This record gives sequence, C-alpha cells and structure tokens, in this order.
Amino acid sequence: MVGSALVRRLQSENCEILNVPRQQLDLRRQADVEAWVAEQRPDAIFIAAATVGGILANDTRPAEFIYDNAAIVSNIIHATHLCGTGKLMFLASSCMYPRAANQPITEDSLLAGPLEPTNQWYALAKITGLKMCQAYRRQYGNDFISVVPTNLFGPKDNFDLQT
Repeated sequence: MVGSALVRRLQSENCEILNVPRQQLDLRRQADVEAWVAEQRPDAIFIAAATVGGILANDTRPAEFIYDNAAIVSNIIHATHLCGTGKLMFLASSCMYPRAANQPITEDSLLAGPLEPTNQWYALAKITGLKMCQAYRRQYGNDFISVVPTNLFGPKDNFDLQT
C-alpha cells in the first residue's frame, strides 16, 4: 500500500522505477538480491516489501512473519551497501513501539516496553531493519534512513478478516 503510493509519487516526478515482482526475485535469498542490485545499479532503494497481514495472519504465522521480514530487510540493506548504492529508505512500522507507549509516540519510546503480542514478530523484523540502517550509517557512513508511517488505510488496503 505505501509502496504503491511511493511509486505513484516517484513516477509523477519522472523518476525511473526499477520494480521487480516477487515472482521474479525472492527477496529472502541473499545471493539473488545481491545479483539484482549489482546488475541494476539503482541510485536509491526504497524498502516497502514485506510479508504483511492482519491480526489473524500475524498470530497464526509468527515464524513466517519474523523470518520473511527480517530476511528481506537484511538482504536488501546488505546488498545496497555491498553494491555502493547511494541512498536507502526503509519503511518501518509504528508497531515497533511498545503497546503502552505514551501518546503521541516519541522516538525515545522505542524498545522501552513490551510490544503488542499479536504482531510482535512483524515488529521485531521492522526493528531489525531500523537498527540495521543505523548500524550501516554508523559503521560505513551509508546514507540509509528509516521512516515510520502512522497506521494507514487507503487504496490497495486489505480488509479481509481471514488474512
């Protein structure tokens, strides 16, 4: 959903979009991700890809949510670094913040309390991505950032209670 909106915005600014469907590139496979980034040589990478779902999906598929999302973000961030891509933006999630965080949420509340149990697996993978961006910026000087959109709804949203 956010990725689609981002693509629409970048297209409106006449940016060349290098989008690859998941059927053509499994982002959970490090070697494949590195090969794609090395071949395409993008100027910037925006990570919006994720295994997503509602409360039921998060609750019944915890291993899939943590593995898929941690692998996707780890592979893309590392490949971006190895290939010398100039910029990277990781789309994180507000679910990274503690369940009982004071409102409005401030950045310093990250990791300050327990996560929402129903989506903690997804949240942990998103925290991994945020911390990886910070680590690669600190150690290597990469221009990698994370953004945390608020809870979203809109075009391409999924309201199926089973997923």
